[in-house]
Amino acid sequence: MGDEGMAAAVVIREYDPATDRAGTEAVDRECEVGPAGGMSLHADLLGDPLARVRHSPAYLMLVAEAAGGQIVGLIRGTVKSVATAGATTSSPASASVGYILGLRVSPSHRRMGVALRLVRRLEQWFERTGAAYAYMATDKSNEPSLRLFTGRCGYSKFRTPSLLVHPVHAHRLRGPRRAAVHRLAPRDAERLYRARLARVEFFPADIGAVLGNPLSLGTFVSIVDDYEWRGVEAFLASPPASWAVASLWDCGGAFRLEVRGASRARRAAAAASRALDARAKWMRVPSVPDFFRPFVAWFVYGLGGGGDDGSTRAAEALFVAFVNMARGRAAAVAVEVAACDPLRRRIPHWRSLSCEEDLWCMKRLGSGGDVEGWDWARSAPGQSIFVDPREV
Repeated sequence: MGDEGMAAAVVIREYDPATDRAGTEAVDRECEVGPAGGMSLHADLLGDPLARVRHSPAYLMLVAEAAGGQIVGLIRGTVKSVATAGATTSSPASASVGYILGLRVSPSHRRMGVALRLVRRLEQWFERTGAAYAYMATDKSNEPSLRLFTGRCGYSKFRTPSLLVHPVHAHRLRGPRRAAVHRLAPRDAERLYRARLARVEFFPADIGAVLGNPLSLGTFVSIVDDYEWRGVEAFLASPPASWAVASLWDCGGAFRLEVRGASRARRAAAAASRALDARAKWMRVPSVPDFFRPFVAWFVYGLGGGGDDGSTRAAEALFVAFVNMARGRAAAVAVEVAACDPLRRRIPHWRSLSCEEDLWCMKRLGSGGDVEGWDWARSAPGQSIFVDPREV
């Protein structure tokens, strides 16, 4: 059968957990992230192909089935209501948006239009669910993905956030002096977020559900210099000069990561760094965690702040506290921040593990927009962005 015949024989349908799990796991293995012959990043969804979307308010997974029942492609999507780039007389304060993730096509069925059909079918579901926009995230060097979305599907390059990652060591990191970190109860956290961050781009309308999710490890506020913490009500009434807030998400409850293809020398060097760090913590050796076996990562979300330039120190104090909290529980802590977010300046991270310029692309759907003539997909970026941990 020729390529055209093979493509015509592919059926796009909804994922069936009773019959499709093994097939979708096989496709995921074939499409591991990384250059041929080099190291690749493998994600183990712990036997649940829906793990990366099932915590969202509405989600769908589609598969591409070839003749004989073989799964040769898949795609996942979610829909939720979020804050837009800003509420003005010409732009709405919120919109329903669909998020595309986990698009995979087996090498044997690429360049046959399978990916395009998966995207279009998912967009149809977005519109039926009420989404006005659709967006996706990819590496800026992923040319096949960019050709598909910007060249054939009508998406525009939208935002370029940075993914900052710091490994977890045996020793504790040192944070800024005169910075106090306080943990918030979920209700207090929601109140603070709605009062201070509700207009941040992509802030989810169901923030309470996010904060109350079992994978959310808590919300914390960092305050620089002298300030007596008397609870959220007093904080909102009279905030300190410099502060930052952020929450933690345990990605290990949904998936494990593993770096494959590393040389023996690289593995040995990493093991040696860990051994020295464990035996001599006072040396503060920049040890490399065992990324070569399945490991847990934590994700920092809802990062925001206020006040003077000290807010960057407050954000640094939070991230340092999170890395120290992760000792013995996770191998890395990550956060994604907007390109122009001033808080990013002092967030500790390793460049070798981070992605300084991720790429988000967005498209206005047929039902998109509450205000005629305004298109969020072509709007200017804000200073901050809210990255939903349910879609990491």
